[in-house]
Amino acid sequence: MTRKFVKTLKRIGRKWFIFLVAIIIVVFIFYQIAAIIITIITIILFALSYIPTFMFYKKLDKFLSGVDLIDDKTVARKFKRPLAPIQEKMNKLSKKQSEKNSLIIFTNGHYIFYNEKIITNFKTYYTKGLGEKEVLEKLKKFNIKTRTEIKAIEESLIKHNRLEERKVSVKEYRDKKRYS
Repeated sequence: MTRKFVKTLKRIGRKWFIFLVAIIIVVFIFYQIAAIIITIITIILFALSYIPTFMFYKKLDKFLSGVDLIDDKTVARKFKRPLAPIQEKMNKLSKKQSEKNSLIIFTNGHYIFYNEKIITNFKTYYTKGLGEKEVLEKLKKFNIKTRTEIKAIEESLIKHNRLEERKVSVKEYRDKKRYS
C-alpha cells in the first residue's frame, strides 16, 4: 500500500509539476486568491511526498543500530527495496560518521555497516599492537571475513580521526609474543 502511494506521489510530482505551475500562473493572472490556494495545496502535497522517504531513512537507522554487521545487499533484501537507494543512504551515513560510534565502509563495490561493539574491539586490538592478521583472527567471531575489511576499517577510522596511536608497534607485539 505504501509503495503504491509513494509511486503515485512521485508520478504526480514529476509529470504534473510543470503543468501545475503553468495552471497556477494562468489562474494568478485572472484570480489571485485561487492561485494562492492552489499553490499552498501544491506545496503541502510536495512536502507529503517526502514523508515516506523520511520514514524509511529513520527505519533504516533504527535497524542498523540493532545489528552487529550487515552489508547493503542484505539490507536491501530485508527491506525489499532496490540496492541503489540503500547504497545512497549508506553513502550519506558514511560521510557523517565522525561523531558516531558505528562505522560504515565501502569495499569491493558494497557498503558494510559495523556496530559500536566491533569498532571498540578493533580499536582495542589495534592499540595493543596487533597486525591485520591477528585482528582478523580476533574479530572472526563477528563474521568479518577478509583482511581487506580490516584494512578498510583502519583507513576509515584514521580518516575520521577516531583511531588512537598504537601503544605497542606490530613488530614489538610479535616479538613479545614470540619470546614469551
